[in-house]
Amino acid sequence: MSTIKILDRNFIIYLSELQIQQTLLSIAQKMNNTLFNQDPLFICVLNGSFMFASDLFKEINFPCEITFLKLASYKGTQSSGKINQLVGLKENIEGRNIVLIEDIIDTGLTITYLINELNSLKPASIKIATLLLKPEALKFDIKPDYVGFEVPNKFLVGYGLDYNGYGRNFKHIYSEIE
Repeated sequence: MSTIKILDRNFIIYLSELQIQQTLLSIAQKMNNTLFNQDPLFICVLNGSFMFASDLFKEINFPCEITFLKLASYKGTQSSGKINQLVGLKENIEGRNIVLIEDIIDTGLTITYLINELNSLKPASIKIATLLLKPEALKFDIKPDYVGFEVPNKFLVGYGLDYNGYGRNFKHIYSEIE
């Protein structure tokens, strides 16, 4: 489907499943080259990152672990400006190399909050992998280590991204039709 309707909004394909998978393979290859023998703990930031993390993790070819953390800062199509930690981290990360897996970084509020929280637990390092980065929307000095796509400041759904909980299931990423 090249266009979809989710609740009261219409969307058109912005990034195809093929584009996403090709970029994902490129990120995985970089990780396979740079993180080999570092025993990283991947932390998938739920809910949006679950598809990206699942597909990415299948392409990682070295020993590592994955865990999940749920944070929320969105309401509808806008960041609420505050973070609610819903499901916490149970693993001891002191001295561990951490890779945060995000679906999208727009203002940078969520990832900045998470980095500050994790740094208090004394990891050896923290790297950031994001499928999407919105440079125009950034309000914090965030420089992810692995970026799939730099995208304009448009509202996107699909491949884990949602609109009020709907739309995560689509294999493409869609942009709202203006």
